[in-house]
Amino acid sequence: MICILSPAKTLNTEPSQLKEFTLPVFKEESLELVSILKKKKVSQLKSLMKISDKLSALNVERYQNFREDFNLETSKQAILTFKGDVYLGLQAEDFNKTELKRAQKSIRILSGLYGIIKPLDLMQAYRLEMGTKLKTRKWDNLYKFWDLKITDALNKEFAKAKNPTLINLASKEYFKSVDRKKLNAEIIDIDFREYKGDDLKFISFNAKKARGLMAKYVVKNNIKKAADLKGFDYENYHFSAEHSDTNKWMFVR
Repeated sequence: MICILSPAKTLNTEPSQLKEFTLPVFKEESLELVSILKKKKVSQLKSLMKISDKLSALNVERYQNFREDFNLETSKQAILTFKGDVYLGLQAEDFNKTELKRAQKSIRILSGLYGIIKPLDLMQAYRLEMGTKLKTRKWDNLYKFWDLKITDALNKEFAKAKNPTLINLASKEYFKSVDRKKLNAEIIDIDFREYKGDDLKFISFNAKKARGLMAKYVVKNNIKKAADLKGFDYENYHFSAEHSDTNKWMFVR
C-alpha cells in the first residue's frame, strides 16, 4: 500500500541532521527542467508562475544555485523539507528511525520538478507546481513532460506487492499526473469533510492537514492494508460509511 501526497510551497531549508538518504529516481529529468528554469529572469518567472516579485527573485536565486550533485551540503530529505499544511499534519520531524523506514516504504510525494519522490530522497529548494505551463524541448506543460513516467514508476513498485493499493491523499492538480487507467493498483480516493450545522463542508486548510494526519497514522500504526485505514481517528475524524463507496472514502468530524 502506498499513500500519495502533494508537495508544499513552504520549505524548511535548514541543514538536516539526518544522515540517511536516497536519491530521486528522475534526477536527470529534474536537471533538464532546471536547465530551462535557469534561463528565466525574475519577470519571466513571475509571469510563468503567477507569483510576487519577491518570490520570483527567490526562485531565480534557487535555480541559479541548483547543483547537479545531490548531497547533504546541497540538498535535504524531502519529508523534512516540505512544510505546508499537509506536513503540519504529518509531523515527520518527530518520526523515529523505525517510523522513517516505514514512511520510506509507504509514502510517495508528487512534484512538478522531481516527478515522484520518496520521503528520504534528497531535494534542493524549488518552486514549480505541476500545473505550470512550462515549455520544454518537446512539450508545453509539465503533465505532458512527465506523461507516463510517474505511473510507470509506481507500477514498478506495485509489481512487487501482493495487494497493490494506492491511497490518494494528493490534490486534484497533482494526482492528474498519475494515469488512473494504466495504474496497476486499486485506487482509493480519500475525502475529508466537517459538519457546519447540518451540512458537510470541505475546509481547505483542515482537509490538507488531515491528509498529512492520515499519512502519519499509516506510519505510526504500521498500516499495510487499506481496510485498516477505516480506524483513522486523529483529531476527531471518523470513517463515514454513509458518505463512502467502494473506492471513495469520506472521513468526517
